[in-house]
Parts: sequence; C-alpha cells; structure tokens
Amino acid sequence: MTEVPIAAPAGPHRRSPRTAGLAVVVLLGVLTAVLGCAPAADDDPGAAPSESGAGTARTLVLYDTTGAYARLGELYATQVANLASRFGTWRAHPVSQFKAGGDRGYDAIVYLGSTYDEPLPGAFLDAVAADRTPVLWFNNNIWQLTARHPQLAGKYGFTLGPFDRAAVAEVRYGGASLTRNPAAGNLMRIAIKDPAKAKAVADAVRPDGSVTPWGVRAGKLTYVGELPLTFTSGNDRYLAAADLLYELLAPDTAVRHRALVRIDDVGPMSNPAQLRAIADYLHGRGVPFSVAVFAKYDDLAGKNSRGKPVHRTLDKSPAVVAALKHMVDRGGTLLMHGYTHAYPGGPNPYGVSGEDYEFYRARLDKAKRVVLTGPLKEDSTGWARGRLAAARQQWAAAKLPVPRIFEFPNDVASATAYRAVSTDPGVDARYERSVYYPGLLSDSTIDNSRPATQFFPYPVRDVYGTAVLPETLGNVAAQGSTGPGAQRPADLLAAAKRQLVVRDGVASFGYHAFLGLEHLPALVEGIQGLGYTFVAPQALIPR
Repeated sequence: MTEVPIAAPAGPHRRSPRTAGLAVVVLLGVLTAVLGCAPAADDDPGAAPSESGAGTARTLVLYDTTGAYARLGELYATQVANLASRFGTWRAHPVSQFKAGGDRGYDAIVYLGSTYDEPLPGAFLDAVAADRTPVLWFNNNIWQLTARHPQLAGKYGFTLGPFDRAAVAEVRYGGASLTRNPAAGNLMRIAIKDPAKAKAVADAVRPDGSVTPWGVRAGKLTYVGELPLTFTSGNDRYLAAADLLYELLAPDTAVRHRALVRIDDVGPMSNPAQLRAIADYLHGRGVPFSVAVFAKYDDLAGKNSRGKPVHRTLDKSPAVVAALKHMVDRGGTLLMHGYTHAYPGGPNPYGVSGEDYEFYRARLDKAKRVVLTGPLKEDSTGWARGRLAAARQQWAAAKLPVPRIFEFPNDVASATAYRAVSTDPGVDARYERSVYYPGLLSDSTIDNSRPATQFFPYPVRDVYGTAVLPETLGNVAAQGSTGPGAQRPADLLAAAKRQLVVRDGVASFGYHAFLGLEHLPALVEGIQGLGYTFVAPQALIPR
C-alpha cells in the first residue's frame, strides 16, 4: 500500500473500538437510570478548579456517536472532559452537532475519532482548516480534513499512510519511555515531510527498534495516531496525552512534582501500634499523609475470628481512636472510607469489612476472581446519603473530626452513588480512582456494561461534579501476593519515575496499614529521591 497525504486508510486496516481495556474491573450489569449527571451539550460547562496551577481555559470536547460502538465515543469524551477540567471549564457534545462558528469562544478543541469514517460536519472541518483555534485530534477520520481541504497536505508538512501493523509497546515522550499495550490496536503511520512545518510530539517504538512519530504538531493542529485512553496504567502513554493538555491549554505551566501518600483500610480492628509507628515515621520524614478510615467493622460469619461473629465500631475501639488522634497530631488527614467497607445485605463478595464492596454488587467467579455485576438493589441517592450520615454519627461518637474528603471502598460505586456524594455538602473532594459510565455526558440511561476506570495525574473536578485528588500509582502488594495486580515497591517507583513527564503532576500511592513499616520507607524515600515533594491532600483540592 502506498503512502497518501492524510487520506483514509484502506478497508483491511479498519479497526473496531474494543471494550476490554476500558475498565480495570469487570462489570456485567443491568441498565439503570440517573438524573442530572454531567453537562450535556447545552448545559453549563464543568466548574473550573482554582487549585494553584489550574487555569481558566475553555475546552470543547467532540466525540463520535455512530457505529456499533457509538456509546464508547461518549465514554472517551468523559475521560477527556475530566482531564480538561484541570485547566478550566469544558463543554462536550457529539461532533455531529458542531455548527459554523462553533469553535469561537474556546481556547482549544479536542476531537476523539473513535468511529472509523464517522461523518464529520463540514463546519467542523472548515473550523480546523481555518487554524483559528488549537485542535488536538485523536485517531480516526483526519483524512476527511484534507479530502475537503486538499491544500492542507502541503501546509501541514506531514502525511499519513495506512495503519502500522507493528505491535507498538513503547512510546517515548519527554525523555521517558512509556509503556503501551499492543492490544490497544494499530497506530496510524505518520511521516514528517517538512520538519520546518511539522514536529513529532512523541515517538512510537516498533518491536524491531525503529521509531515513527506517535503524534505530530503542525500549526494549531496536534494529531495523535491512536486513542490513548484504553489499556492504560500508571506507566502508560496515557501520561503523554495528559501532559499534551498542558501544552494545549497551559503551555507556560512551571514544572512541579508533588506526591501524596494515603494509609488505606483503617478500621476499628486495626493495630494501634502499627498506626502509631507509621505516623511517627512519616512525621520524621516531614511527610504529610492521609488515613482512609471506615467507622464500622463487620465479620458476621467470623471468617477472621474462628467462626465467632465480630461487630465493632470506632467509638468502642478507644486504642484505635487514640492512635488516629496521634496520626492527626503527626500531620495526618483523616478520610472517610465509606461507612463499613462492606454491604449490609450479605457477603459482597467475602462478607468482611475492609475487603467487601459497599456501593456496588460483587460476586466471585469459579476462579475466585471478583466480578462486579451492577448497582445494589438499594441503590439510590437516599441510600448512599444514609451511609454517609451513619458514618458521621460514628465519627462523632468516637469524638473524631468528621472528614470532608471521601474515598469509595475499593474505588467503585454506581453513578447514583457518585452523584450523591458529589452533591453532599459535607464532602469537599474524593480521593481515589473512579469509574465512569456511558450516559453521563448525554444525561441518558447509564450503561453499566461499558465502564471506564480512570486515574488522574493532577487534581480535577470530574463529570460527577466532585473535586478528585490523584491516585496514580496504586497500592503495594502484601508479602506473597502474586498475579497481574501485585505490585512491589520497585514497580511503584518505576511508575513514579515515568510520571515525571507530566509537568505539574502528582504521584500518589496507597499503603495498607497492616503492612506496618515493611515497605513504606522504601516507597517514601524513593519518591522523594525522584524529586517529588509530599503535600497534604487539602493542598490539592480544586475550589
């Protein structure tokens, strides 16, 4: 196949969007409706954060809506809207709704070409060709631009060939080698013909070691030859996409690298001595930290107590409460980690607080893997708010300050529960990775079968309306853990090093209290050695 100037690839190279890499968790659920979700096309744009480094840029996010995987276009737009909120306000709607002059008033446009040969309005193609507004174009359909405006092929100084068949597993950006799962599909082949007009923004590395542009910038157009929103990880080329938004919307941002550490899954049965030792170590290193606490512990079947049922609340655990106060004195911030970190209706899937899901239904398959199956039967705004109210009563009974930062147990909830927390006046922010569903942007029926789990390398205000603090590195695995999710300190540090490519990024990790000081010094000191400065979570809350 011969190279063509930004022309449509031939049929054999067509790709269908895939769902396998969109979510970290498996969701097999029924449909449920939710009202008043993310801003629809004609609603007010998302609120702008004012945390230091955030700006006032206005971003228009356009997405595809045709084809067998039309719902994925909205999901990709949700992810980009979340990231764009870092820089100001945003509006998102289908590209089919773009009208003449629709770019005016925006500082940038992001178009997500998820459907091959999505019919693009001439008004949109004309706006891109006019070169008035910076455009970040991902993946498909750019060939429609030069089909309508043939003169642009020479103006831009680069050409596109067919999709590259090479299984690219590495993207080099900003001096870092970022990973890429080849299952994300083939990349568009980009050839720079005039270096005075076109510059590569990153390089894709083929298995044979040869290098080709991953993305290119020419004039006010930045083109990336894939959708880097699937099969993502803390080491991934997704980081390059997140930093490209700085280039697009806040290019003068100063380089700054901050870090967060969160002590996870603390409850009434936690070991007070371990909590105190952790606090003393972090205080000695000058490291602010947070502590994610659930207020009620249930093991009604006695799985961890030789068959004897256990039920305990914070107010009946004075040694734990004293340790938590000690942690606050040493620079800790207490977070509300749900109410019970479990489901009151029975095992979900294990039947023990600290392990179970609280705001979504879960089961175990034959291989003992967790499968999330959909919203709880009680799922409603009132039910979710009731969990928060019950937790606050326990915090007050224990004479502890009621937290204003919330973390969903196991980082999963229904869209209804996310919205309930977002509109709760006692919640200033969530601190977690989060799940997003098709239907949020369009204010339509939520599709629980096609979710996306997203992490953010900087603070955002997401489509649920909540400030969200970064959790980018995951948790270190307990001794002896194996499998694809098991991480050692070296794994987290390698990801933190790659995340330095985000110019004002935050490296953030969780650490289970039951590990004591087994791995914490290596992680904290390793991250500090990379040049990060640990800060308190309150310092990152977008206002």
